[in-house]
Amino acid sequence: MLGFLLRLLPFWVREPLLIAVGSVLGVRIMYLAVHDHDRLAAGIGVAFLVLTAIRVHMVVRALRARRNPGPAPSADGTAVDAAAQAQVQAQAQAQAGTGPRPGPGTTEKEPNAWGQAIAAVAVFGALALAVWVAPRMTPSEDSTPQPAACSDGDHEELPKAYTRAPRPATGEELCEALNRPDLAKLLGTPAENATTASGTSNTAPLTDGKVAQPEAEVAFDTYTVNVSATYNHLSTEQYVKLMKFGSEEDVKTLKVLGRPAVFSSDHTMKIEINLGSGGSGGPVEQGPLARTLSVALDRSDRGGYYEITVWSQSGTLPEDSVLLDIAEKVLPTVPERRAH
Repeated sequence: MLGFLLRLLPFWVREPLLIAVGSVLGVRIMYLAVHDHDRLAAGIGVAFLVLTAIRVHMVVRALRARRNPGPAPSADGTAVDAAAQAQVQAQAQAQAGTGPRPGPGTTEKEPNAWGQAIAAVAVFGALALAVWVAPRMTPSEDSTPQPAACSDGDHEELPKAYTRAPRPATGEELCEALNRPDLAKLLGTPAENATTASGTSNTAPLTDGKVAQPEAEVAFDTYTVNVSATYNHLSTEQYVKLMKFGSEEDVKTLKVLGRPAVFSSDHTMKIEINLGSGGSGGPVEQGPLARTLSVALDRSDRGGYYEITVWSQSGTLPEDSVLLDIAEKVLPTVPERRAH
């Protein structure tokens, strides 16, 4: 279809247009080939430039033929025939028009070949410039990866532990508090975007669903951050005593936001699930080390606590000051709903 339309155009419009297209595409492809070190693209760019040079040569010969009314010698007669065809077409158009025909002594005004060529090149140049500049002037929403958003948990039926007064925070609320725009900067990786963000409204194990334990998790390429809240009657002091009997390492007590808090370290669990024949899974293995900051729900430490845990697949951990910064930014934004 495009070739048919091009053949309908006059010679002095079609050829300059093809020259402009071939020049732009050839130069652009050659630039990309040099930038990407692509030999195939370089060959295509050279082909475009060679074909463009041939068309330039044809136009030059046609212009010379128009200046000389007599027959001009030609190896293949292509340029002269093209010019003659343009003249015949112009005469046919003049004869088809209304008004008196020119007399024998009247010289018919021929179309300005240079004007048509310049007009065609100018129109195509304006279109090419608009196509080239538009993507750079218009902001693209897909140019920068957007951080992950928290999953919508409105349709999730909450356990009964979340319906009691005062109502605990939900996993969705924890996720909204944790998934801050400056979380990557707090982690020391400001150039990263969150890859996943989720929140779940669970209950604590071995409590028959009576203790709410929501949690939220935001993952980056380097670190993963998990925040949970346990609404029980266990004070931070009692929790520290339990840590001494467990496998936690590097236990350190302190105050955060005026509340009792404790640092601890423990290994995550690595579970391998085989979805092949039989659906059997591998044994539970020890995962990378994680650093956890536990903070009481209130200053009086009447029971319940938040836990902020950070780990990475490589096993590297940020400084404790990073967890402190996260706690000081995130915890004040969590709805204050203490358990009984």
